[in-house]
Amino acid sequence: MKNILSVLFLVVLIAGCSSMRNNKQADSSFTQEQVEMIMAADSSEPMRVFKITNHSDSILLRTKSKDVNVDPSDPVLRRFVKRLYQTVTDSMSLGAGIAAPQVGILKNIIWVQRFDKENFPFELFLNPKIVQYSELKQDCLEGCLSIPDRRDTTKTRSYAVLVEYDKLDNTHHVEMVEDFTAVIFQHEIDHLNGILYLDHLKKEIEDAASGNR
Repeated sequence: MKNILSVLFLVVLIAGCSSMRNNKQADSSFTQEQVEMIMAADSSEPMRVFKITNHSDSILLRTKSKDVNVDPSDPVLRRFVKRLYQTVTDSMSLGAGIAAPQVGILKNIIWVQRFDKENFPFELFLNPKIVQYSELKQDCLEGCLSIPDRRDTTKTRSYAVLVEYDKLDNTHHVEMVEDFTAVIFQHEIDHLNGILYLDHLKKEIEDAASGNR
């Protein structure tokens, strides 16, 4: 009887762990609405860029994204990253980077143009996180595809950042990035957390005001 109970306990435990893993995977997969948005057009078609000048767009842009389940064989993920690339390189956009929330998909996915590499290639990063910021700051003129007709100089960007991320082949990486490319990473990862570069300008003004008191 003891042996039977032990076996039953193990079966329940394994089933419970399997269920937890499946729930975690389900939480990180695309929603039905996201799937419909992504699969509505061919992989060569760019997606609509969300703007802060639109009320409903602005609400989504202020919402924190979730990690994506990195499955290289997932046709929805593969279609999405291609369409996101087409969006950032489209003649109507031409950005140096883009984050998934900017096309209405709340997933931790970004494309970044690598100005620190030969020929300035665009590279894809899944579930990116900045795990360390340098104390040294840099001034940078920033613009944003989601903020039309505006560019401003920020003064709070770190000169170097340590970035942790996944690639589409399901490998995990940690990399130190510097100079202007580091600013692009900071800008795009901010988007994943519902933060716009305008928020940094506001903080600079508040810090300057408090320093003058």
